Amino acid sequence: MTQLAAAGDRNFWDWIAYIVEDYWSWLLKGVGVTMFLALTGTVVGVLLGLGVGVVRTIPADRHSAGPAKRVLLKTINVLLGVYVEVFRGTPMMVQAMVVYYGLGMAFQINLNVVTAGLLVVSINTGAYMAEIVRGGIQSIDPGQTEAAKAVGMGHWATMRGVILPQAIRNILPATGNEFVINIKDTSVLMVIGTSELFFQGKSIDGILYQTFPVYLLVAAIYLVLTFSTTRLLRLAERHLEGPENFTLATSSTVPESILRPGGENFGSRARTR
Repeated sequence: MTQLAAAGDRNFWDWIAYIVEDYWSWLLKGVGVTMFLALTGTVVGVLLGLGVGVVRTIPADRHSAGPAKRVLLKTINVLLGVYVEVFRGTPMMVQAMVVYYGLGMAFQINLNVVTAGLLVVSINTGAYMAEIVRGGIQSIDPGQTEAAKAVGMGHWATMRGVILPQAIRNILPATGNEFVINIKDTSVLMVIGTSELFFQGKSIDGILYQTFPVYLLVAAIYLVLTFSTTRLLRLAERHLEGPENFTLATSSTVPESILRPGGENFGSRARTR
């Protein structure tokens, strides 16, 4: 009776303090699992999406590929297109149920809940990143690809040395956005029992029956995670822009060997046209 009376005497802020004091380890475990799934799933998904995006940009015209290669590329493109559409067109919650329970029933593959959750996040992220990568590759001036081919570079060499370094820089904001989304979307994995942050909050609520304080605290933790991640990603993007690392080439900085015999600089000539 004394404990019940003490519980009844608590106000909202007392419950917040009580949850933090007595269940901080539960919440901390949930944060750790959430960040592990979001970070690892995003990294694996980016690599998967990068591979799919590059493959889907391989030219399959008559001038660059024989009949057998064209058929193979079209078949692969169809399969990859189905993968992208299926995982972009269905909710992650449903995907988690299908992967966790379906693999066990159909193929006798029994995954633990964390592995199943990581697989779902990675494949789902890969589907979205595949389209982001493809868009980033297509945003590069086609003249650069033509110039690389003119000097004898193949498709993979062109991608590795010319196109991808620029495309990756262009898709960095979208990649960071996927990471932030994954921090929040891991909450749906509680349907298969993954002990991420939302699952831990639900467990605490099941013990205390204090829904509003528990979920308000969980929401605040999610906000801190996404807000701090967003700020760190913006700092990283600003660092990569690096305007202070570039200096304007002038006649005083250009070596004499690349000046015209008359002392005229190519840049100054272009500006006077």
